[in-house]
Amino acid sequence: MILLLFVLYIRLCYSDNMYMIFFLKEVIPLRYYELFFAFFMGFFLYALVEIAGRGYTHWTMCLTGGMILAVLYTISRRSAMPLIRYCFTGSLLITAVELPVGIFDNLIMHWEVWDYSDLPFNFLGQICLFFSLYWFLLCIPAYFLCRRIAGIFQNPSRLSPDTSST
Repeated sequence: MILLLFVLYIRLCYSDNMYMIFFLKEVIPLRYYELFFAFFMGFFLYALVEIAGRGYTHWTMCLTGGMILAVLYTISRRSAMPLIRYCFTGSLLITAVELPVGIFDNLIMHWEVWDYSDLPFNFLGQICLFFSLYWFLLCIPAYFLCRRIAGIFQNPSRLSPDTSST
């Protein structure tokens, strides 16, 4: 489901080998490989965060983490957005995606990936205020990671070794 939404998002934005992301009042040209790179970074890094935090992860969380980082990457391409606003937007985005993924994974499929029902201010045990604050904090390193990814793709010479000093 998450992968399907991500592919649909990419497909709707496709135009002449560039992805035009219509987001936050401006058109941002992105190459498809930038989005896929951000997706795979989110896929693996979020899996590592979950494994480090609770000892295991679920494949749907990897897909969700990838999709979220790809969307956060498109947001970070707008340089005028300050860190606090980026983190607030990211927290809302992650919480908004966490709800339907949680309903599908936990309530429909009964995979029991997570359960927030014992935490205060939860909704259906799938989202809660505490984890929304956690997502806010997790968006801080994501902000700098997305900036770094953008810097690499804007200046590909950073990837090659410096041979001019010989």
